[in-house]
Amino acid sequence: MTHSHRAHNGIDEQVEVGGSARTALLVALGLAAVATVVGLVVWWPSGDATEVESAQFAAEGVTFPVGEVREVGEPCPLQEAPPEGCGLISVEVDDRTVDVQVPPEVFAAGLAPGDSVELQKIPEAEGGEAAYSYFATDRDGTLLWLLVVFLTVVLVIARWRGLFALIGLAFGAAVVWRFLLPALLDGSSGVGVALTGASAIMFVVLYMTHGVSLRTSTALAGTLVGIAITALLGVVAVADARLTGISDDSGGLLRAYGGGLDFPSLLGCALVIAGLGVLNDVTITQASAVWELRAASPDASRWEIYSGAMRIGRDHIASTIYTIVFAYAGTALLVLMLLSIYDRSIIDLRSTEQLAEEIVRTLVTSVGLVLAVPITTALGVLVAAPRPAPLDPAPADSAAVG
Repeated sequence: MTHSHRAHNGIDEQVEVGGSARTALLVALGLAAVATVVGLVVWWPSGDATEVESAQFAAEGVTFPVGEVREVGEPCPLQEAPPEGCGLISVEVDDRTVDVQVPPEVFAAGLAPGDSVELQKIPEAEGGEAAYSYFATDRDGTLLWLLVVFLTVVLVIARWRGLFALIGLAFGAAVVWRFLLPALLDGSSGVGVALTGASAIMFVVLYMTHGVSLRTSTALAGTLVGIAITALLGVVAVADARLTGISDDSGGLLRAYGGGLDFPSLLGCALVIAGLGVLNDVTITQASAVWELRAASPDASRWEIYSGAMRIGRDHIASTIYTIVFAYAGTALLVLMLLSIYDRSIIDLRSTEQLAEEIVRTLVTSVGLVLAVPITTALGVLVAAPRPAPLDPAPADSAAVG
Protein backbone atom coordinates (compact mmCIF):
# COMPACT_ATOMS: atom_id res chain seq x y z
CA MET A 1 0.00 0.00 0.00
CA THR A 2 1.33 3.45 -0.86
CA HIS A 3 0.46 7.02 -0.13
CA SER A 4 1.65 10.38 -1.32
CA HIS A 5 4.53 12.05 0.47
CA ARG A 6 4.33 15.82 0.30
CA ALA A 7 7.60 17.65 0.70
CA HIS A 8 7.70 21.39 1.05
CA ASN A 9 8.88 21.99 -2.49
CA GLY A 10 10.61 20.53 -5.52
CA ILE A 11 10.31 17.19 -7.18
CA ASP A 12 9.45 15.40 -3.92
CA GLU A 13 5.85 16.61 -4.20
CA GLN A 14 5.33 14.60 -7.37
CA VAL A 15 6.64 11.26 -6.10
CA GLU A 16 4.52 8.52 -4.57
CA VAL A 17 6.11 6.97 -1.47
CA GLY A 18 5.83 3.39 -0.23
CA GLY A 19 4.59 3.43 3.36
CA SER A 20 6.43 0.32 4.61
CA ALA A 21 9.65 1.29 2.82
CA ARG A 22 9.49 4.78 4.29
CA THR A 23 8.97 3.39 7.78
CA ALA A 24 11.88 0.95 7.44
CA LEU A 25 14.15 3.71 6.14
CA LEU A 26 13.32 6.14 8.94
CA VAL A 27 13.65 3.44 11.63
CA ALA A 28 17.06 2.42 10.28
CA LEU A 29 18.24 6.04 10.23
CA GLY A 30 16.88 6.53 13.75
CA LEU A 31 18.90 3.56 14.98
CA ALA A 32 21.99 4.91 13.18
CA ALA A 33 21.47 8.29 14.84
CA VAL A 34 21.21 6.65 18.27
CA ALA A 35 24.38 4.63 17.59
CA THR A 36 26.15 7.83 16.55
CA VAL A 37 25.16 9.61 19.75
CA VAL A 38 26.28 6.60 21.81
CA GLY A 39 29.61 6.60 19.98
CA LEU A 40 30.07 10.31 20.67
CA VAL A 41 29.39 9.75 24.37
CA VAL A 42 31.63 6.67 24.68
CA TRP A 43 34.57 8.02 22.70
CA TRP A 44 34.31 11.71 23.54
CA PRO A 45 37.85 12.73 24.59
CA SER A 46 38.15 13.30 28.31
CA GLY A 47 41.27 15.42 28.10
CA ASP A 48 42.63 13.79 31.27
CA ALA A 49 44.55 10.79 30.02
CA THR A 50 46.13 10.56 26.60
CA GLU A 51 48.29 8.10 24.74
CA VAL A 52 50.42 10.96 23.43
CA GLU A 53 52.77 13.05 25.51
CA SER A 54 52.14 16.78 25.43
CA ALA A 55 54.69 18.30 23.09
CA GLN A 56 55.77 21.91 23.42
CA PHE A 57 56.28 23.44 20.00
CA ALA A 58 59.21 25.63 21.07
CA ALA A 59 61.28 26.34 24.14
CA GLU A 60 59.87 28.65 26.75
CA GLY A 61 60.30 32.30 25.82
CA VAL A 62 60.72 31.65 22.09
CA THR A 63 58.45 33.81 19.91
CA PHE A 64 57.66 33.98 16.20
CA PRO A 65 57.54 37.61 15.02
CA VAL A 66 56.67 38.50 11.42
CA GLY A 67 59.03 40.79 9.52
CA GLU A 68 59.39 42.24 6.03
CA VAL A 69 62.14 41.17 3.66
CA ARG A 70 64.34 44.13 2.71
CA GLU A 71 67.09 42.47 0.72
CA VAL A 72 67.65 39.02 -0.77
CA GLY A 73 71.18 37.68 -1.21
CA GLU A 74 72.49 34.91 -3.43
CA PRO A 75 71.04 31.43 -2.91
CA CYS A 76 73.37 28.60 -1.92
CA PRO A 77 73.97 25.96 -4.64
CA LEU A 78 72.39 22.59 -3.94
CA GLN A 79 75.10 20.29 -5.28
CA GLU A 80 78.21 22.11 -4.14
CA ALA A 81 79.82 23.23 -0.92
CA PRO A 82 78.06 26.54 -0.19
CA PRO A 83 80.27 29.63 -0.33
CA GLU A 84 80.41 31.86 2.71
CA GLY A 85 77.64 34.45 2.96
CA CYS A 86 75.19 32.77 0.58
CA GLY A 87 71.54 32.10 1.44
CA LEU A 88 71.07 35.24 3.52
CA ILE A 89 68.15 37.66 3.55
CA SER A 90 67.79 40.94 5.43
CA VAL A 91 64.56 41.26 7.39
CA GLU A 92 63.14 44.27 9.20
CA VAL A 93 61.62 43.02 12.44
CA ASP A 94 61.16 44.43 15.93
CA ASP A 95 62.39 47.87 14.77
CA ARG A 96 65.69 46.46 13.60
CA THR A 97 67.20 44.76 10.54
CA VAL A 98 68.61 41.25 10.92
CA ASP A 99 70.27 38.82 8.51
CA VAL A 100 68.95 35.25 8.58
CA GLN A 101 69.88 32.09 6.70
CA VAL A 102 67.23 30.71 4.35
CA PRO A 103 67.07 27.20 2.79
CA PRO A 104 67.76 27.01 -0.99
CA GLU A 105 64.24 25.78 -1.73
CA VAL A 106 62.82 28.96 -0.22
CA PHE A 107 64.90 31.03 -2.63
CA ALA A 108 63.73 28.80 -5.48
CA ALA A 109 60.10 29.57 -4.56
CA GLY A 110 60.72 33.22 -5.50
CA LEU A 111 61.31 35.00 -2.20
CA ALA A 112 61.68 38.74 -2.93
CA PRO A 113 61.95 42.10 -1.13
CA GLY A 114 58.59 43.13 0.29
CA ASP A 115 57.54 39.58 1.21
CA SER A 116 56.67 38.80 4.80
CA VAL A 117 58.47 36.03 6.66
CA GLU A 118 57.97 34.51 10.09
CA LEU A 119 61.14 34.31 12.17
CA GLN A 120 61.97 32.33 15.26
CA LYS A 121 63.25 34.63 17.99
CA ILE A 122 65.30 33.15 20.82
CA PRO A 123 65.42 35.59 23.73
CA GLU A 124 68.73 37.12 24.61
CA ALA A 125 70.92 35.66 27.30
CA GLU A 126 72.56 37.84 29.92
CA GLY A 127 74.56 40.53 28.19
CA GLY A 128 73.70 39.20 24.72
CA GLU A 129 71.24 39.91 21.93
CA ALA A 130 68.25 37.96 20.73
CA ALA A 131 68.94 35.45 17.96
CA TYR A 132 66.71 35.22 14.89
CA SER A 133 66.29 32.39 12.38
CA TYR A 134 63.98 31.74 9.44
CA PHE A 135 60.85 29.77 10.33
CA ALA A 136 58.33 30.17 7.48
CA THR A 137 57.15 32.46 4.73
CA ASP A 138 54.04 34.39 5.75
CA ARG A 139 51.31 33.27 3.33
CA ASP A 140 48.29 34.82 5.02
CA GLY A 141 47.66 37.21 2.13
CA THR A 142 47.45 34.44 -0.45
CA LEU A 143 45.30 32.25 1.78
CA LEU A 144 42.94 35.15 2.43
CA TRP A 145 42.29 36.09 -1.21
CA LEU A 146 41.89 32.42 -2.15
CA LEU A 147 39.33 32.03 0.64
CA VAL A 148 37.45 35.13 -0.54
CA VAL A 149 37.38 33.83 -4.13
CA PHE A 150 36.16 30.43 -2.95
CA LEU A 151 33.38 31.87 -0.79
CA THR A 152 32.31 34.29 -3.51
CA VAL A 153 32.13 31.62 -6.21
CA VAL A 154 30.19 29.23 -3.98
CA LEU A 155 27.70 31.83 -2.79
CA VAL A 156 27.13 33.48 -6.18
CA ILE A 157 26.60 30.23 -8.07
CA ALA A 158 25.05 27.93 -5.44
CA ARG A 159 23.33 30.72 -3.43
CA TRP A 160 21.46 29.46 -0.37
CA ARG A 161 22.43 25.85 -1.08
CA GLY A 162 26.05 26.95 -1.19
CA LEU A 163 25.70 28.81 2.11
CA PHE A 164 24.28 25.74 3.81
CA ALA A 165 27.07 23.63 2.29
CA LEU A 166 29.65 26.01 3.78
CA ILE A 167 27.98 25.78 7.18
CA GLY A 168 28.04 21.99 6.86
CA LEU A 169 31.71 22.12 5.93
CA ALA A 170 32.45 24.19 9.03
CA PHE A 171 30.55 21.66 11.15
CA GLY A 172 32.51 18.79 9.62
CA ALA A 173 35.79 20.55 10.34
CA ALA A 174 34.68 21.10 13.94
CA VAL A 175 33.86 17.41 14.37
CA VAL A 176 37.28 16.41 13.03
CA TRP A 177 39.16 18.94 15.16
CA ARG A 178 37.14 18.74 18.39
CA PHE A 179 36.15 15.06 18.43
CA LEU A 180 37.97 12.85 15.96
CA LEU A 181 41.57 13.98 16.46
CA PRO A 182 41.43 14.24 20.29
CA ALA A 183 39.64 10.87 20.52
CA LEU A 184 42.34 9.23 18.40
CA LEU A 185 45.05 10.80 20.54
CA ASP A 186 43.26 9.37 23.59
CA GLY A 187 43.84 5.92 22.13
CA SER A 188 40.21 5.21 21.16
CA SER A 189 39.35 2.74 18.41
CA GLY A 190 40.31 4.32 15.08
CA VAL A 191 37.55 2.66 13.09
CA GLY A 192 34.92 3.26 15.79
CA VAL A 193 35.82 6.94 16.02
CA ALA A 194 35.83 7.22 12.22
CA LEU A 195 32.38 5.64 11.89
CA THR A 196 30.98 7.86 14.65
CA GLY A 197 32.52 11.08 13.34
CA ALA A 198 31.63 10.34 9.72
CA SER A 199 28.01 9.53 10.64
CA ALA A 200 27.66 12.70 12.70
CA ILE A 201 29.05 14.78 9.84
CA MET A 202 26.80 13.17 7.25
CA PHE A 203 23.61 13.54 9.31
CA VAL A 204 24.16 17.27 9.65
CA VAL A 205 25.75 18.03 6.27
CA LEU A 206 23.25 16.17 4.08
CA TYR A 207 20.11 17.48 5.77
CA MET A 208 21.48 21.00 6.05
CA THR A 209 22.67 21.16 2.44
CA HIS A 210 19.93 19.24 0.64
CA GLY A 211 16.95 19.72 2.95
CA VAL A 212 14.93 17.32 5.09
CA SER A 213 13.18 14.91 2.73
CA LEU A 214 12.93 11.21 1.99
CA ARG A 215 15.21 11.75 -0.99
CA THR A 216 17.94 13.11 1.30
CA SER A 217 17.23 10.34 3.81
CA THR A 218 17.77 7.77 1.07
CA ALA A 219 21.10 9.33 0.14
CA LEU A 220 22.07 9.40 3.82
CA ALA A 221 21.25 5.71 4.23
CA GLY A 222 23.31 4.84 1.15
CA THR A 223 26.18 6.94 2.45
CA LEU A 224 26.16 5.24 5.85
CA VAL A 225 26.16 1.81 4.22
CA GLY A 226 29.07 2.86 2.00
CA ILE A 227 30.96 4.14 5.06
CA ALA A 228 30.42 0.82 6.83
CA ILE A 229 31.62 -1.15 3.79
CA THR A 230 34.71 1.04 3.50
CA ALA A 231 35.51 0.63 7.20
CA LEU A 232 35.08 -3.15 7.15
CA LEU A 233 37.11 -3.62 3.98
CA GLY A 234 39.77 -1.22 5.26
CA VAL A 235 40.24 -3.17 8.50
CA VAL A 236 40.61 -6.43 6.59
CA ALA A 237 42.96 -4.99 3.96
CA VAL A 238 45.22 -3.17 6.43
CA ALA A 239 45.57 -6.31 8.57
CA ASP A 240 46.06 -8.64 5.59
CA ALA A 241 48.69 -6.37 4.00
CA ARG A 242 50.49 -5.94 7.36
CA LEU A 243 50.53 -2.17 6.86
CA THR A 244 52.11 -0.28 9.74
CA GLY A 245 50.27 3.01 9.24
CA ILE A 246 53.60 4.88 9.36
CA SER A 247 54.76 5.83 5.89
CA ASP A 248 56.27 9.31 6.33
CA ASP A 249 58.07 11.59 8.77
CA SER A 250 54.80 12.75 10.34
CA GLY A 251 53.99 9.21 11.41
CA GLY A 252 57.46 8.76 12.82
CA LEU A 253 57.22 11.95 14.86
CA LEU A 254 53.78 10.99 16.16
CA ARG A 255 55.10 7.58 17.19
CA ALA A 256 57.92 9.29 19.08
CA TYR A 257 55.36 11.21 21.14
CA GLY A 258 52.67 8.55 21.28
CA GLY A 259 54.16 5.08 21.19
CA GLY A 260 50.92 3.63 22.58
CA LEU A 261 48.83 4.56 19.53
CA ASP A 262 47.50 1.81 17.24
CA PHE A 263 48.78 3.09 13.90
CA PRO A 264 47.11 0.43 11.69
CA SER A 265 43.82 1.42 13.34
CA LEU A 266 44.59 5.07 12.57
CA LEU A 267 45.11 4.10 8.93
CA GLY A 268 41.67 2.44 8.93
CA CYS A 269 40.22 5.70 10.23
CA ALA A 270 42.01 7.63 7.48
CA LEU A 271 40.48 5.34 4.83
CA VAL A 272 36.95 6.15 6.03
CA ILE A 273 37.51 9.90 6.19
CA ALA A 274 39.32 9.96 2.84
CA GLY A 275 36.34 8.57 0.93
CA LEU A 276 33.65 10.54 2.74
CA GLY A 277 33.26 13.49 0.37
CA VAL A 278 33.16 11.48 -2.86
CA LEU A 279 30.83 8.92 -1.31
CA ASN A 280 28.38 11.66 -0.36
CA ASP A 281 28.55 13.00 -3.90
CA VAL A 282 27.52 9.76 -5.60
CA THR A 283 24.75 8.87 -3.15
CA ILE A 284 22.98 12.22 -3.37
CA THR A 285 23.27 12.04 -7.17
CA GLN A 286 21.72 8.57 -7.27
CA ALA A 287 18.88 9.50 -4.94
CA SER A 288 18.11 12.57 -7.05
CA ALA A 289 18.25 10.48 -10.24
CA VAL A 290 15.68 8.04 -8.85
CA TRP A 291 13.35 10.83 -7.77
CA GLU A 292 13.61 12.63 -11.11
CA LEU A 293 12.95 9.46 -13.08
CA ARG A 294 10.03 8.51 -10.85
CA ALA A 295 8.50 11.99 -11.19
CA ALA A 296 8.85 11.77 -14.98
CA SER A 297 7.47 8.21 -15.14
CA PRO A 298 5.13 7.67 -12.18
CA ASP A 299 3.68 4.48 -13.71
CA ALA A 300 7.02 2.84 -14.55
CA SER A 301 7.98 -0.34 -12.74
CA ARG A 302 10.62 -0.33 -10.05
CA TRP A 303 12.99 -2.25 -12.33
CA GLU A 304 12.63 0.34 -15.09
CA ILE A 305 13.47 3.16 -12.67
CA TYR A 306 16.38 1.17 -11.22
CA SER A 307 17.81 0.45 -14.67
CA GLY A 308 17.55 4.10 -15.74
CA ALA A 309 19.13 5.40 -12.54
CA MET A 310 21.95 2.85 -12.78
CA ARG A 311 22.81 4.06 -16.28
CA ILE A 312 23.40 7.46 -14.71
CA GLY A 313 25.25 5.84 -11.83
CA ARG A 314 27.64 3.93 -14.07
CA ASP A 315 28.71 7.14 -15.78
CA HIS A 316 29.19 8.77 -12.40
CA ILE A 317 31.19 5.80 -11.12
CA ALA A 318 33.55 5.97 -14.09
CA SER A 319 34.28 9.67 -13.65
CA THR A 320 34.56 9.43 -9.86
CA ILE A 321 37.06 6.57 -10.00
CA TYR A 322 39.31 8.81 -12.08
CA THR A 323 38.80 11.55 -9.50
CA ILE A 324 39.89 9.32 -6.61
CA VAL A 325 42.93 7.88 -8.39
CA PHE A 326 44.25 11.22 -9.62
CA ALA A 327 43.55 12.91 -6.30
CA TYR A 328 45.68 10.36 -4.49
CA ALA A 329 48.32 10.52 -7.21
CA GLY A 330 48.50 14.28 -6.70
CA THR A 331 48.87 14.05 -2.93
CA ALA A 332 51.50 11.31 -3.24
CA LEU A 333 53.31 12.90 -6.18
CA LEU A 334 56.64 13.40 -4.40
CA VAL A 335 56.58 9.84 -3.07
CA LEU A 336 55.91 8.52 -6.58
CA MET A 337 58.73 10.66 -7.99
CA LEU A 338 61.12 9.34 -5.35
CA LEU A 339 60.16 5.76 -6.07
CA SER A 340 60.49 6.34 -9.82
CA ILE A 341 64.19 7.28 -9.55
CA TYR A 342 65.10 4.07 -7.75
CA ASP A 343 66.82 1.42 -9.81
CA ARG A 344 63.65 -0.69 -9.76
CA SER A 345 60.31 -0.33 -11.51
CA ILE A 346 57.21 0.98 -9.77
CA ILE A 347 55.70 -2.52 -10.13
CA ASP A 348 58.64 -4.00 -8.23
CA LEU A 349 58.15 -1.42 -5.46
CA ARG A 350 54.39 -1.96 -5.10
CA SER A 351 54.80 -3.63 -1.70
CA THR A 352 56.73 -0.79 -0.08
CA GLU A 353 54.89 0.88 2.79
CA GLN A 354 54.48 4.19 0.94
CA LEU A 355 53.12 2.74 -2.31
CA ALA A 356 51.09 -0.12 -0.81
CA GLU A 357 49.33 2.28 1.55
CA GLU A 358 48.21 4.50 -1.34
CA ILE A 359 47.09 1.48 -3.37
CA VAL A 360 45.05 0.13 -0.46
CA ARG A 361 43.59 3.59 0.18
CA THR A 362 42.54 3.96 -3.45
CA LEU A 363 41.08 0.47 -3.85
CA VAL A 364 39.23 0.37 -0.52
CA THR A 365 37.54 3.74 -0.97
CA SER A 366 36.74 2.89 -4.59
CA VAL A 367 35.01 -0.36 -3.63
CA GLY A 368 32.92 1.43 -1.01
CA LEU A 369 32.06 4.11 -3.54
CA VAL A 370 31.05 1.68 -6.31
CA LEU A 371 28.89 -0.47 -4.04
CA ALA A 372 27.14 2.60 -2.62
CA VAL A 373 25.71 3.37 -6.06
CA PRO A 374 23.49 0.27 -6.55
CA ILE A 375 22.65 0.21 -2.83
CA THR A 376 21.45 3.82 -2.81
CA THR A 377 19.61 3.29 -6.09
CA ALA A 378 17.83 0.21 -4.73
CA LEU A 379 16.84 2.04 -1.55
CA GLY A 380 15.50 4.94 -3.60
CA VAL A 381 13.50 2.66 -5.87
CA LEU A 382 11.90 0.96 -2.85
CA VAL A 383 10.91 4.29 -1.30
CA ALA A 384 9.82 6.09 -4.50
CA ALA A 385 7.00 3.71 -5.41
CA PRO A 386 5.00 3.50 -8.66
CA ARG A 387 1.65 5.29 -8.78
CA PRO A 388 -1.14 2.94 -7.68
CA ALA A 389 -3.34 1.63 -10.49
CA PRO A 390 -6.78 3.30 -10.48
CA LEU A 391 -9.66 1.18 -9.19
CA ASP A 392 -12.06 -0.19 -11.83
CA PRO A 393 -15.29 1.85 -11.87
CA ALA A 394 -18.47 0.03 -10.91
CA PRO A 395 -20.68 -1.08 -13.82
CA ALA A 396 -23.16 1.58 -14.80
CA ASP A 397 -26.20 -0.74 -14.55
CA SER A 398 -25.28 -2.25 -11.18
CA ALA A 399 -27.40 0.28 -9.32
CA ALA A 400 -30.45 -0.81 -11.28
CA VAL A 401 -30.20 -4.43 -10.21
CA GLY A 402 -33.05 -5.38 -7.88
